[in-house]
Amino acid sequence: MFGGIAKKMFGSKNERFLKTVWPMVETINGLEPQMQELEDADFPAKINQWREEVAQGRSVDELLPQVFALVREAGKRALEMRHFDVQLMGGIILHQGRIAEMKTGEGKTLVATLPLVLNALSGKGAHLVTVNDYLARRDAEWMGQLYNFLGLSVGSIMHGMTDEERKAAYAADITYGTNNEFGFDYLRDHMKFYADQLVQGELHFAIVDEVDSILIDEARTPLIISGPAEDSTAMYKRINTIVPQLKRDRDFNVDEKAKTVTFTEDGVARCEQILGLENLFDAQNIHFQHHILQALKAHELFTRDDDYIVKDGQVIIVDEFTGRLMPGRRFSDGLHQALEAKEGVKVEAENQTLAQITFQNFFRMYDKLSGMTGTADTEAVEFNQIYNLEVSVIPTHKPMVREDFSDVVYRTQQEKYEAIAQEISDLYTKGQPVLVGTTSIDKSELISNLLKKRKVPHEVLNAKHHEKEAEIVAGAGERGKVTIATNMAGRGTDIVLGDGVRELGGLHILGTERHESRRIDNQLRGRSGRQGDPGSSRFYLALDDDLLRLFGSDRISGLMQKLGVEEGQAIENKMISRAIENAQRRVEAHNFDIRKQLLEYDDVMNQQREVIYTQRREIMASDDLESMIDEFVDEVVDVIYQPVHMADKEGPDQETLDMVQAQLEDVFGLKRWLDTSAGLPDQETTRETVRKILAHLKEEAGEHYLEILRFFLLESLDRIWKEHLLTMDHLKEGIGLRGYGQKDPKQEYKREGFELFQDMLFRIKESTLKALSHLRLQRVAEEELKHKEQPQDLNYSGADESGEAQKTYKREQPKVGRNDPCPCGSGKKYKRCCGQ
Repeated sequence: MFGGIAKKMFGSKNERFLKTVWPMVETINGLEPQMQELEDADFPAKINQWREEVAQGRSVDELLPQVFALVREAGKRALEMRHFDVQLMGGIILHQGRIAEMKTGEGKTLVATLPLVLNALSGKGAHLVTVNDYLARRDAEWMGQLYNFLGLSVGSIMHGMTDEERKAAYAADITYGTNNEFGFDYLRDHMKFYADQLVQGELHFAIVDEVDSILIDEARTPLIISGPAEDSTAMYKRINTIVPQLKRDRDFNVDEKAKTVTFTEDGVARCEQILGLENLFDAQNIHFQHHILQALKAHELFTRDDDYIVKDGQVIIVDEFTGRLMPGRRFSDGLHQALEAKEGVKVEAENQTLAQITFQNFFRMYDKLSGMTGTADTEAVEFNQIYNLEVSVIPTHKPMVREDFSDVVYRTQQEKYEAIAQEISDLYTKGQPVLVGTTSIDKSELISNLLKKRKVPHEVLNAKHHEKEAEIVAGAGERGKVTIATNMAGRGTDIVLGDGVRELGGLHILGTERHESRRIDNQLRGRSGRQGDPGSSRFYLALDDDLLRLFGSDRISGLMQKLGVEEGQAIENKMISRAIENAQRRVEAHNFDIRKQLLEYDDVMNQQREVIYTQRREIMASDDLESMIDEFVDEVVDVIYQPVHMADKEGPDQETLDMVQAQLEDVFGLKRWLDTSAGLPDQETTRETVRKILAHLKEEAGEHYLEILRFFLLESLDRIWKEHLLTMDHLKEGIGLRGYGQKDPKQEYKREGFELFQDMLFRIKESTLKALSHLRLQRVAEEELKHKEQPQDLNYSGADESGEAQKTYKREQPKVGRNDPCPCGSGKKYKRCCGQ
């Protein structure tokens, strides 16, 4: 109650904040006459002047009024578009590192130009992150006219670009691209071997368009770069034949809310019988358990034409939030292979993670991050807790006049869809355009079939027909147009009303069910009523909709019975609408917990990733790697000799001495350099001998020594980091069971993850020294190289500047059997590694 009184007296927190921004808007307006007097040639000159001032230490904050006023005038001349006052307000908020919530049609694309130009003055680049290639290309070309008028360069990052093209785009003052491309470029850069191969540069300032879609909806899916693993694909086909022999609720239970499948005791026994196993939970059989559960998930929880489609013999994921196809993306942990086996298409080999990062951790690396969207306020708490971003709601340029009708609820799906088809038919007859929002492909096609029976012409926009997306959406406001679309999140195209449509009531939005998130519903509603246009919206629901069935059906069904609702009759009731909204809040809270937990686990990996990637960049750029190798020698020798020092007063036994000597031979190959027949050499002698080995290598390699060190440091780091990622994946998969032992799984994951990381760092040092100690160099004439096939165990090659001869650096390979461990130290069998 007191909060309500205070709000009336002092205004909301958002209103109070906007009042502090307004004086800056008035200052910018005051500079407009001055900017109007400038010649066109003066605009680049002004930008260059300010760029020099920033380089000399002037703050971009001081320049904000002048820069914004200049950009506004440039917009008028280059685009015939003048920034409104509320757009200036949005630009200020974005520059301050906040989220600007602006309704659809309020010109977010133009708003972004203001802070992008201001922050580009630093020379460190400014990024605009959007949801698809089409928008990135469109906006870079469209707003590029303004940037070029100011003398600034603009680039865009597209799927399929070469490294050279990417490097050029990142070198521009302002760069547009998708969240995936920015994230994958970061990961790819940390898999390169040479500093001149890096493309991305600094992560200085970013504006994330459709920020809720990218930082919240997609936050549960980490970006992963993977390579093929050695597992056989035949396993998935075999397991797929077992699924029909298992019965739901008898052999396994399905939790649709949590999207999980668990065995019953009878199910475990039945699987053991089918597979001929004594114990399904035995360590050597654990992979069977995993694959069967994934196959059951594929059959019970994933639906064709809803969660994925099958196209050209491939299973392609459908984005649950936007309805877009996601070619190239694959479900992890063998689930995608289980779906391929289910659908009878070619089962691709399972991949092993080489590099990964969540969007949460990637975008938190920017020095300054901001975002814009039409719907962020419902997720303000999450933006604040996860990203430390405040949400500011910007008022519309013209008052909002759209009418949002109450939901109508029916008993069954059939009743609901008949009512929807009738409503669309009536609106079509009237001539009022209607945009129908569905949550899945099959539901959009169901409505399409119902309309065909009624001979109502319409367009269908879903993941199967996305090529003409922008054209279809742009025309959805024409008289008599009926457009059926899967989720409208982040579509990015304004719907402009055709002639005579305003008089008919504008664009009508018809939602076929409530989404799990209120924000997605608001995004759909927001397609109508842009810039003061008339419009309307209504959602149609049924008691057996997924949301109501899983999260609120009993209470709502009870209310409908009390109200005496008959078959075919709909009801509009505030109590029911409130119960539905509460159900959505529960789902939103549940999904927030999932994202938060993912982040808490990934924070452990993120700390490790930052250490590894920082070390990697140092190795790539440093000209003094010898001191790093020298430290490795001291540490590795110390660790190998530890068992000797830890022995009791009587000294180490012969077994310990033999073990230490064998390890020294394995890592350094001391027998070629030191007489070890008398027993274990002392620690200092070993240390000096290893340094002699490295000194000899340096003498042989000459000017190539630094690059040899760099190559083997990076090779060892990458290989062992990749193995570590797999180990951490396995640790996370089983860590939840620690809860049964009264231990906090997250704390256990942190503790064990740290121990594994320490072990990994040592193995990188040991592996690097092992490679260098066993290296043999031979000089090969260039003509010989042209005609002779390169050996399979070639690890590194580089030409000297004269080009007359080339040195090939090659590990000495002792004779080994095909099933013996590979001498390169990879941990694989020789036949699977260098002996392939």
